[in-house]
This record gives sequence, structure tokens and C-alpha cells, in this order.
Amino acid sequence: MLDTRKQARLALGQARLRIARPTARLGEMIRFYRHALGFQELAQFQDHDGFDGVMLGHPGAPYHLEFTREAAGQAVAPPHPDALLVFYLPDRGVWLAAVERLWNYGAAAVPSANPYWDRAGLTFEDPDGNRIVLQNAAWPI
Repeated sequence: MLDTRKQARLALGQARLRIARPTARLGEMIRFYRHALGFQELAQFQDHDGFDGVMLGHPGAPYHLEFTREAAGQAVAPPHPDALLVFYLPDRGVWLAAVERLWNYGAAAVPSANPYWDRAGLTFEDPDGNRIVLQNAAWPI
């Protein structure tokens, strides 16, 4: 029988990840992630206990993003500039296509708070100021 800690490691190693973020700009966030990054709308909900939301991602990927808006219209605190979503794209052509897609959308690269990310990647901000790094490197682990 496996000990509890080993069971937890095995379970989390098989998990799918949802990154949930509140927003006051739900429509803008949907447009940005769909058009600038090519995410697809996987699901949406309205007035679920006072929240509207959408799940965006890529079918079959082990992660997706959820953006929620509280019906009461609560303000959302600005994110820390080093709170990142990092996408590793080792193929230079794929990386360039992703960067070009963001530029064509009108997104501009911003200097990263941590200069490490500027060495082999570019950092962009979504409409809420959350930062996304497109890293032209292989996953290091």
C-alpha cells in the first residue's frame, strides 16, 4: 500500500490544471485569449452563484484558463508583474508564429520584471495586466 504522500504525488502528476482568474473585463479577456493566442472556448457559464465565466484552452491540453466576472462588479486588484503564464515553444517557427499572432492582434511586448524571461522569450500583457511569456526554449525539466 502506498503512503499518503506518495499517493498525493501520483494523483497530482495525473491532474489537469485549471488556472482561474477574476476579471472585470470578461469580453476583452475572451477576445484576447481567443484571437491573440488562439485559445478556444471550451465552456461557459452564466449566473453560477453570482458569477459568469468562460473556460479557454486547447482541446486535449492538460490545462485551461477560466475567467470569471462577479455579477456585483467587484474591482480586481492588479496582478504582480512577475505572476506569469509561461508557454515553452521550442520550435523557432512555431514561436515566431505565436509572437506574430500577438503582434497582429495589437499586443506589444513589455520588458519582463525578471530579465531571465527576456533572454529567450517575449512577455506580453492581457487586458487585465496579467503577463504571458512566450519562451523560445524547451521545457527545462
